[in-house]
Amino acid sequence: MQGVAPAQPAILVVDELPYLAERDNGFTADLQEAWDRVLEDVPVLLICVGSDVRMMESLLAERSPLHGRPTLERRVAPLNPAEVANLTEAPDASSAFDRYLIVGGFPLLASSWTRGVGRKAFLRKALADDRTPLAATALQILLSEFPRELQVRDVVEAIGHGESAYSRIQARSGVKGNTLNEALEVLVEKKILVSRDLPYAVPLGKKAPRYAVADPYLRFWLRFVGPHLDEISRGRSDLVIDRIERDWATYRGRAIEPLVRTALERLLDDPGTAERLGGARHVGGWWRRDHSVEVDLVGGDRPAPTRIGFVGSIKWRDRGHFSTNDLHGLATARAEVPGAEGAKLVAVSRSGFAKGLDADARFGPDELLAAW
Repeated sequence: MQGVAPAQPAILVVDELPYLAERDNGFTADLQEAWDRVLEDVPVLLICVGSDVRMMESLLAERSPLHGRPTLERRVAPLNPAEVANLTEAPDASSAFDRYLIVGGFPLLASSWTRGVGRKAFLRKALADDRTPLAATALQILLSEFPRELQVRDVVEAIGHGESAYSRIQARSGVKGNTLNEALEVLVEKKILVSRDLPYAVPLGKKAPRYAVADPYLRFWLRFVGPHLDEISRGRSDLVIDRIERDWATYRGRAIEPLVRTALERLLDDPGTAERLGGARHVGGWWRRDHSVEVDLVGGDRPAPTRIGFVGSIKWRDRGHFSTNDLHGLATARAEVPGAEGAKLVAVSRSGFAKGLDADARFGPDELLAAW
């Protein structure tokens, strides 16, 4: 081993370390030995990269051979909406969010969206065949993350289709009981591909969790692209694009919600903004168990809130302002949220607000994008 150590400075990159360690149980021990005996004393910068966060954490845990070896650990986050806006040269904040809901934080996908190209034109090129990055990247992710766990893939595909309730996921995926519970645990806790949210109120809801695909690109792909790869393969991407265009407004209205919540939480880091919104520091949503009443935004003082500072509604439509009727509906729904009596009313709109709207706070695309 000493004979192959470089005499000159060198950079060695091991990409997707978790997959290598998974296929070779002795690799981490071999890497430890190589580092301790040779590489630590020679001019080598060793960079180990992995997209499976939980697996990377376990590889560096206390009992792992690699524990204590790295001199720097850094989690590289996906691009945020503002970075995607800059990279794609989006003409405005509304378009920036639209683009982010399609390409997510993947630099390769974002960089393929060139200046002056609208959504439909981008999709024609990006879905020209089944080997393009937009069509193929998500499939590669699923195959690498779940090479043999077909039932886990069935569950994430059901969630990606739009099923958020446990019973609906069970019905669509055909996975039941403990098998479904184990699949959800893998997706939420181990792979962090799916989010699990509870109704946010005082007290925090303990039943009726909602599940959603966490990554915007993967969510888009599972909804519109993955189920129809056969059409793309035989040159009928026009059918896929027509389907996207037909359902885009409905899909976007739900998919934008986690981005709005994240943006508001970032804005609440400013004490002045937090005070203006009733001292809120965390943002969730609330729904009845039967989903007859839903509130898009609920701001509280902590992850398990003791006090609700505001409730809010998102109207992310192309036309039509956030109206007085919309605000009245929000005020009515506020009475249903446990602990929200007297909470401030927040309006979020893609296309503006009615004149004289008496909301306690308003947020449009520009203010939300500025959160990043």
